[in-house]
Amino acid sequence: MKLLLIRHGETVDNVAQLYAGTKDSALTVHGSLQADRLGQHLASIPLRVSHIYSSDLQRACKTAEAIRFAQKNQDRVSSPQVTQLCLLREQDFGFYEGKPFYTRVGESNKTGKESHRLEHLGDPAFKDVESKESMALRMNSFLEGHLIPLLMDKDRSEEPIVAIVSHGIILSVLWRCLLKLFIPWTVQFAPEVAIGSGSMSLEYLGGWSNTGYLELDILDEDVDTATVQRFDSERKGSVQNDKPSASHLLLSGRIMVIKTVNGKGHLKGLRRTGGGLGSSQFDEGQQKIETFFKKRKLG
Repeated sequence: MKLLLIRHGETVDNVAQLYAGTKDSALTVHGSLQADRLGQHLASIPLRVSHIYSSDLQRACKTAEAIRFAQKNQDRVSSPQVTQLCLLREQDFGFYEGKPFYTRVGESNKTGKESHRLEHLGDPAFKDVESKESMALRMNSFLEGHLIPLLMDKDRSEEPIVAIVSHGIILSVLWRCLLKLFIPWTVQFAPEVAIGSGSMSLEYLGGWSNTGYLELDILDEDVDTATVQRFDSERKGSVQNDKPSASHLLLSGRIMVIKTVNGKGHLKGLRRTGGGLGSSQFDEGQQKIETFFKKRKLG
């Protein structure tokens, strides 16, 4: 299986520096161009994507649709439909949804967000930020309900190529939940992955740029059965008060190769449209500049 964990294109709230977790922020013109570039890049490699999963928020859906559209236009009889899931939504920022990023207050060792939280904690309308535990439960549900059954399907005729289009924070949580399914030494970086002068932590590979992607290959490999059983037993024993979840389902006999971290080569040479247009909300009713000139040439 090849797995692509993809962040959506740039949004209006990204540009305005507003918290947008469950808030349904629209793509900018530039964000739509980023999504188109990504779709064209994947189709031209060529990667024949077999499954596309997306958050049901429009910034992710429209990025996923750009991937699907490019697949359809790459000499394919059919292209995969986008499966939209609320499970793949971004972290719920609660009270902060739609509010500006808060800067650190004076000499305080707390972030502006933490200070603001303490100040408004008693407000009747206050809703706290979604917890790490809640996000992990959602991602384990996605793994158990969608990805693992696909991976374990013995009747498939071809190895699946799966694109998951979601959001920066929740993708990091999904990655860590997926990582827990593997014995540590069966996860490795491909030789071509540049990890810098220091050692890159497997748990924290860094953030996702808009339309940046993490590319993973999950391969069958002979792993000693006794080693698998011992590791699985030790890991289960270290988890307390947890209901059985995807993190208890060891993908024995498989290795995972990290092929690309925050891939954004498709954005090379892409410049923001001037005059503020690039940062404005994308309007599907308007022609894109590239489409306009292509039609003029054809005529």
